Amino acid sequence: MTIQFNTDNNIEGKERLAAFVNQTIAKELDRFDEYITRIEVYLSDENGDKKGPKDKKCVIEARLRNKQPLAVSTHEETIEKAVSVAISKVKSALNSSVGKLQDR
Repeated sequence: MTIQFNTDNNIEGKERLAAFVNQTIAKELDRFDEYITRIEVYLSDENGDKKGPKDKKCVIEARLRNKQPLAVSTHEETIEKAVSVAISKVKSALNSSVGKLQDR
């Protein structure tokens, strides 16, 4: 499983954040490894320098072998929380999608 990490120009600490995201995704989605070809993570701060409620956005797209990609997004107060919630959402979507594949 390849993990591709992207941010906008308003996100600070990209290297530290990339390591956190890669480790967390690899750990949380490990059991889906045989189904996933690539994970794409997009992080953005929609208000830039301005403060705002839930302005940190995380989109995770999981590309599956021989299936359409799954995408989830979330808006939260912090990048770490947005990543965590998005991982939970994509994990749930993968459980459903992979469960259907295993039922065949």
